[in-house]
Amino acid sequence: MPAKGVDSSYVLTGEDLLARFTALDAFLTTHQALWKPRPFTHRSLAWEASCPELALWLRGRTLEDAENAHNQPADLVDAPEPFASLAALSAELSAVGELPGHALKAAGHRLNVDVPGRKWQQIEAFASRLSFASQPTHWLDWCSGKGHLGRRLLGLGQQLTCVEYDPLLVASGQALSQRHHLHALHVEQDVLAANASAVLSATHTPVALHACGDLHVRLMQLASAAGCQQMAIAPCCYNRISCSEYQPLSHAGLASLLQLSVEDLALPMSETVTAGARVRRQRDTSMARRLAFDLLQRQVRGVDEYLPTPSLPSAWLDRPFAEYCRDLAALKELSTIGSPDWPALEAAGWLRLAEVRNLELLRGLFRRPLELWLNLDRALFLAEQGYVVRLGTFCEAPLTPRNLLLLAERE
Repeated sequence: MPAKGVDSSYVLTGEDLLARFTALDAFLTTHQALWKPRPFTHRSLAWEASCPELALWLRGRTLEDAENAHNQPADLVDAPEPFASLAALSAELSAVGELPGHALKAAGHRLNVDVPGRKWQQIEAFASRLSFASQPTHWLDWCSGKGHLGRRLLGLGQQLTCVEYDPLLVASGQALSQRHHLHALHVEQDVLAANASAVLSATHTPVALHACGDLHVRLMQLASAAGCQQMAIAPCCYNRISCSEYQPLSHAGLASLLQLSVEDLALPMSETVTAGARVRRQRDTSMARRLAFDLLQRQVRGVDEYLPTPSLPSAWLDRPFAEYCRDLAALKELSTIGSPDWPALEAAGWLRLAEVRNLELLRGLFRRPLELWLNLDRALFLAEQGYVVRLGTFCEAPLTPRNLLLLAERE
């Protein structure tokens, strides 16, 4: 692991990639009992027996306390050990520098129309970090949606191909490109299909801004096989995979003892920075009700374990709490739930939510280390394919927590 006090906030490249991966792998593997179990599904966690003071402290905090610390759990300096020690090591191992940026030419007239403000800022930040030894001649916007990123990158004398699965987005993107008098080809293609390699050639410079799970992994595999000289990928939604467990990409990843379920892979995505007050309140109400129902179903079934429930339409939250529980019980085919003290049960759900959110702060210390581990596995895979890889950030976390960018270029 990096020595204490070592500045590890630079952009990762070369031998640093494997060194950091190895350190992160040891950290995540050693402490997996702290971050793998989800407080939402377990009323008590195994680590609480070995860290009773920390467990008691976290369980005694309010929902507001948890909300305030959610995005920066490492700032909880008053938390009993081992929290502070883990937070310091997490911060050291997670540190990665900002990729050097460059000024962009002003966007074409009304090019940002129809693009949400935050998305356009992400596109601008992403585009400003793309620097390659040789100027791209043909951009390929992977999982492009309407092609906003590709159009922003397209310069004089360059070509653009946008690859997208949804035919409506393909049609909308083609119309937008024509409206802006830009020469762009919008292609309808399932990138996971066997024939997806046909859309890639060695002359392309593929870019992907927040293509989910299997989609960006597929790009790395196909682009390297096609002989693309350079690519830029900002990964997202690591849990959107077809397998039940993560399939490592690099030699180092394959040698790791860390086994990651789809649920584990969702940990980096648990950070939220964009939700408004109404959305947060709706989310909290939904979770508090689910936790209250969980207490009820354990009692009714006489089985002290979590019972998975399906996603419910938001309209369910408009129902009285008792009706919500009865309907959900019917959905789960629980024959009878009796007549509990509904107000007390609802209050217990909110209390349980406060405990869950605060206990999750310990898991939060492993959120960024796991995300960086996953990105380094990708970086090492690309290095094995003959690329020089740089891994750094392209924007600050408040703009998007998914701010890691892989730049790969063959010498």
